[in-house]
Amino acid sequence: MRVKSRAMTVASISAVALFATACGGSDDSGDSGGGTGGEIIAKGCEPENPLIGGNTGESCGHDIVELFTSTLFRYDPETSEPIADLAESVETEDNQNFTVKIKEGVKFHDDTEVKAKNFVDAWNYTANSENAQYLAYFFEPIEGYEDVTAEEEGAKPAKSEMSGLEVVDDYTFTIKTSEPVSNLPIRLGYTAFAPQPDSFFEDPEEFAKNPVGAGPYQLTEWSSGQQAVLEKFADYGGGAAKGNLDKITFRIYDDEEAAYNDLLAGNLDTLDNLPASALVDQQYRTDLGDRWAQEEYPAIQTVTFAPADVDPKYDDTKLRQAVSMAIDREKIITDHFDGAREPATGWVAPGVEGFKEGACGEYCEFNPEEAKKLLDEAGGFEGRMTISYNADSDHKPWVTATCNSIREALDVDCVAQPVTTFAQFREQIGDEEMKGMFRSGWIADYPHIENFLTPLYATDGSSNDGNYSNKEFESTLEEAAQAEGDESLALYQEAEAMLAGEDFPAIPMWYYTATIGWSENVSNVKVSQASGRPDLLNATANN
Repeated sequence: MRVKSRAMTVASISAVALFATACGGSDDSGDSGGGTGGEIIAKGCEPENPLIGGNTGESCGHDIVELFTSTLFRYDPETSEPIADLAESVETEDNQNFTVKIKEGVKFHDDTEVKAKNFVDAWNYTANSENAQYLAYFFEPIEGYEDVTAEEEGAKPAKSEMSGLEVVDDYTFTIKTSEPVSNLPIRLGYTAFAPQPDSFFEDPEEFAKNPVGAGPYQLTEWSSGQQAVLEKFADYGGGAAKGNLDKITFRIYDDEEAAYNDLLAGNLDTLDNLPASALVDQQYRTDLGDRWAQEEYPAIQTVTFAPADVDPKYDDTKLRQAVSMAIDREKIITDHFDGAREPATGWVAPGVEGFKEGACGEYCEFNPEEAKKLLDEAGGFEGRMTISYNADSDHKPWVTATCNSIREALDVDCVAQPVTTFAQFREQIGDEEMKGMFRSGWIADYPHIENFLTPLYATDGSSNDGNYSNKEFESTLEEAAQAEGDESLALYQEAEAMLAGEDFPAIPMWYYTATIGWSENVSNVKVSQASGRPDLLNATANN
């Protein structure tokens, strides 16, 4: 299976008018075949960080944040194309100076109006290193980012605001980037770029307990480890889907088998990822009848090597390539996912602009003989290899199978190493306590090849868990950002190819296919092509 290339309507961003409210969007989700009203219970998982747009970069938190926040654009759940949400227009003549006009009269959930300064203030806050926001890196292209970023952790930056942001009037602000950035507007739909109400800046820590956004739903209850309750915001003023349901409750699970059993019993209404046991022999089709969907979406599973200063035993490119060639991806996919994955041939998933098959070359092909040869050239491996994973999701079977494949091909010991929860798993990685190898993955924040490279492999990238750093790689990324069209995409592809031959910072495993299920209590459930999760804005309740 292969995902069709998407988001091509934004492929030719180059000059003058980029987006305006006429560029698309659905503001009438009620015509999807169902009614409005009712409530459902969706499967959730424990977020890593407080529910703040600039501090939530993983799917557990993002599932919730994207419903109660609004951004300039929102990605269409069927096509992933950016559609206007709070943006009236975004214009540029040179891909470096952007003028943003926002819609007038749009309200936050606290009844205050969304104004240009709410964007500028929120972006400055997120970028400022003193505030330690997880997604600060997203603002690096903006002029003055270096001034709000202290070189040493905990130090005070030179300035509190980026020079590249300026409020023109209540509904207009400008963005100036340090260099031309041809795909900047595509990025602006991600929740890192959400505005914050004035109340946020009074006490961000307290605000995070009861966050307020301008999205189609408002968060009315948040109990960490238990549930998040969202209720429809009647005065939502954005241009995206308004949502059909009155109430959505995310129930936090730490066991996907338990969630699946609740789905079968009618105690859970949507499940974003069916457990491996349900995929074997397509058991879910018997269990759920026609209440399931399976779609490819731009996401990749990888295995990342711990930074060299954390675990130097893996700091050899040939050893890394050997491990990759020792993994029989086809067999693991067949045995544990009933074929519902596609072996990865590179670090960028299909379905985004710039995807090119085969970047990993021979190093992503199962070849035990060549793998053993490479390991010998690397001087072998002493001790036990480990692959860590979060045990609150269904990763144990495939991680164990991956280790088995490595063990058999390389004749080295390898074990799957569980960490209790996703939050703890991410904390250990963030604190650089995780040794060996660990599972990693990436869902496109926005549908462009750059999103699979810069955050993950640029120095100090927001999700560069392996602390990868390569000056030539970064120089090529910078050159690609300044170029346009096919030239830009070719440079990004050139950068991706460097990952295979030089340092091999992570092992591409497979491209994801979302397999979701739902109960008899809900209808019109589809896989969002933007996230691979159930599209809850267009779902309808049967109760």
